[in-house]
Amino acid sequence: MARNAPPRWDRKMQQRLSRGEAAALGEMYDRFAALVHSQAHRMLDDEDAADLVTREVFAHVWENPDAYDPKQGSMRAWVTHLTHRESVRRLRGGPDDDDPDDPDELEERVRRATAAARADYIAASMPAPLRAALELAYVQRRDYRQTAADLGVTEDEARRRLRLGLQLLSTARTRPLEGAPPPGYGRSL
Repeated sequence: MARNAPPRWDRKMQQRLSRGEAAALGEMYDRFAALVHSQAHRMLDDEDAADLVTREVFAHVWENPDAYDPKQGSMRAWVTHLTHRESVRRLRGGPDDDDPDDPDELEERVRRATAAARADYIAASMPAPLRAALELAYVQRRDYRQTAADLGVTEDEARRRLRLGLQLLSTARTRPLEGAPPPGYGRSL
C-alpha cells in the first residue's frame, strides 16, 4: 500500500456513501460529528451556528460523496476542510448575513479562527501521550511533576512530551497542516 493511501475505512465509506447507504452517513456522523461541531464552534463562537455548520457539512457529504478525493488526504481531513470552509464563509457573511463587518477586522477574525481550528486539528491528531500530557498540564492545571506522576513517566519524559506537544501546537499559527487538503479541495458547499 502506498504511504499516502487513505485508510481502508475511508475508501469503503466513500463507496458506501456513493451507493446512497444511509447507515454509512450515520456511521460517518458518529465518527466525525464531534470534530466538526467543535471546530465550527471554536471558529464561530456560536452554538447555533456550529450546529448549522455541522448539518451543512454532513448534508454536503451525503449529496457529494464523490467530491472526496482519496489522493488528497484522509476523509477526516476532507471533513475538517469542509468545516473550515463553511465556518469561514459564515464568518465572512454568507448570503443570509446582512451585517457586514470592517474588512480588516473580519480578516483578523478569520485568521484567529483558522489558527484555532488548526490547533484543534493538531491536538486531535497528535500522538496520545503528547495530548494526555498537554491536557493534564493545561486543562487540569498540573505542573510537570504532577503530570509525570499521573502519566507514570519520569519528570524528564513529562517535560519532553509537553515541549513536543507545545511545539506542534505552535505550528497552528505559522503554517498549514501537513496532510490537510490543499486550498480549494472539494466542491463548494
